[in-house]
Amino acid sequence: MDTADWYRGFAHQEARDVSPLYEEFALGVAKDADVLAFLHTLPEAKRQPNLLFGAVKYLTGVMSDYGAFRAFVVSHMEDLRQLMSSRSTQTNEPGRCAVLLPLLAALTQPIALLEVGASAGLCLLPDRYRYDYGGRRVGPADSPVTFPCEPRGSVPVPEAVPEVAWRLGVDLRPLDVTDPDTGRWLSALVWAGDTEREDRLRAAIRVASSDPPAVISGDLLSETTTLAASATSDATLVVFHSAVMPYLSREDRARFIDIVSQLPAVWVSFEGLGVLPGIGARLGGSERDERAFVLARDGQPIALASPHGRWIRWLDT
Repeated sequence: MDTADWYRGFAHQEARDVSPLYEEFALGVAKDADVLAFLHTLPEAKRQPNLLFGAVKYLTGVMSDYGAFRAFVVSHMEDLRQLMSSRSTQTNEPGRCAVLLPLLAALTQPIALLEVGASAGLCLLPDRYRYDYGGRRVGPADSPVTFPCEPRGSVPVPEAVPEVAWRLGVDLRPLDVTDPDTGRWLSALVWAGDTEREDRLRAAIRVASSDPPAVISGDLLSETTTLAASATSDATLVVFHSAVMPYLSREDRARFIDIVSQLPAVWVSFEGLGVLPGIGARLGGSERDERAFVLARDGQPIALASPHGRWIRWLDT
């Protein structure tokens, strides 16, 4: 992928109307020979906009404009190279639980959750958060965090959060949610200007830190079947993932689908449009939204939603 095109695409398709500052940064990088030359000293997978912007924010905070951003990058290339080489985005957005909740709550209870690509495990705690669907509140009233999610259309907003009897995550490089540096890194990955999302992330980290979900180190291709077999047998097993499949090759995505399809489990995916072509192919033309993620159950799309859980639109099935 051409790096300049990558940053232009990020500006137009992801940051526009969401983070004007990151839109400015991405467009600046796309035409900046010096910054592009720095990025080309890194492996292609490490050149992504979210990683560069998160690394700069982690080291120095949010820069005021592209001029300040560029000056920092040019003068701190070695620091950035070391950080970007050793870290990955692993954005752990607990707001996505607001998208998962209507599906999870509709399953036969209790449920057992196995998340692949779990990062710090924040999405393994849908029963510990509170949600606001256009004024309809769901979840424990004493939760320190409430995730707002605008329902569009006939979203089956549940009366209560699901009953989770068992939960486990797997990740190539799990993050320790009790480590303050984990919180610092995850906060750095929140886009500039989105202070409310960052505040909710910190609150979710406090929730998780009080009773951390187990997240083990492992490859989802080799571990999913074994871990699924370890789940409690008297609960509906759910194998789920969100914004994970782009980190796999197309061949490995197909391998994972084959693996999960053979399990006695409900497969729940929340990925960008086109990431899993078989799911995208089941969407009608009027239902396609290039900036939305697709929520699917067992490969069947059931909703479109904001990548960070700000809104959800249920599909007619």
